[in-house]
Amino acid sequence: MKGRNYRSPSGQAFTRMKYIHGSPAPKVSKFNMGDLSTQFARKIHLVAKEHVQIRHNALESARVSANKILTDRWGETGYRLQLCVYPHIILRENKMIATAGADRLQEGMRRAFGKPTGRAARVENGQSILIIYVPEDGVETAKKACEVAGTKLPMKTRIIVEEPVAPQIPAGA
Repeated sequence: MKGRNYRSPSGQAFTRMKYIHGSPAPKVSKFNMGDLSTQFARKIHLVAKEHVQIRHNALESARVSANKILTDRWGETGYRLQLCVYPHIILRENKMIATAGADRLQEGMRRAFGKPTGRAARVENGQSILIIYVPEDGVETAKKACEVAGTKLPMKTRIIVEEPVAPQIPAGA
C-alpha cells in the first residue's frame, strides 16, 4: 500500500508488541546524533502543522538528510541533532489479490485484521519532530537542514528558532 493510506490517524493506536508476531523493527537507527555533551547556544525546532502519522521510513529519511547537511558543515562534533518522536504504532495491511481466479484464494473481509507491514509515529499539531542544537553562527545551516528534512515528511512543517537565554545573575551578587 502507499504511504498516504496511513497518513491520517484513525481509530485507536495499535502498539502492543505482545499481541503482534512478526512486527517489523523501526528503520530509525539513531535518535541522538552529533556532540551529545556540549551545551550549544541556539536551538532550532522542526514542528508539525497537522495531526498525522509519520511512517518510520519517512522519519529515517528526514533524519539522514538533516544529519548530512549538518555533518558537511561541522563534522561530527559541531552540533547536536535529536529526533523527538518514536514510531510506536504498528501498521497493518489486509492484502487483496486483483487477478483472475483470485476469488478462490482470498477471503475478502473475513479475517481482515491484516499482517504488520510497518511502523509509524503519531504527531500532534505543534509537536516538535526534530531539534537541532548549534552554535550562535550556525542558525542558517540548521534552518536549511530543517527545511530539507521537512520536505521528506508527509505534512506541512514550520521552523522555530529559540532565542538564546541570558545567564541569570543571582540577586545581591
